[in-house]
Amino acid sequence: QLQASGGGLVQAGDSLRLSCAASGRAFSNYDMAWFRQAPGREREFVAAFRRIGRITFYADSVKGRFTISRDNAKDTLDLQMNSLKPEDTALYYCAVGRPITSSVRDATSYYYWGQGTQVTVSS
Repeated sequence: QLQASGGGLVQAGDSLRLSCAASGRAFSNYDMAWFRQAPGREREFVAAFRRIGRITFYADSVKGRFTISRDNAKDTLDLQMNSLKPEDTALYYCAVGRPITSSVRDATSYYYWGQGTQVTVSS
């Protein structure tokens, strides 16, 4: 089970740190990622952390503003979000899977999902 937390209501330019904790089973041998979904829009990729090589991937829309990190000892995945914009408003989900490199940004490559945490950025 994955539990996402850290969402909230902030103003444009503020920062938030999301966290995803695993319980019930260990996900240390899996890759992890963050996706988000705004009302009326499809779920979109935000960032991913590959276990092997600790390689990170980012959507162009968040590159340079968001940082994904992982603590294997605690089995947690964090997303530091800086310089937030109103267009970052969405329900943010953490996900676990074993995607091939070309599918890291594909939501169908992940098979465990958290319940989501709401991020709202006001202008």
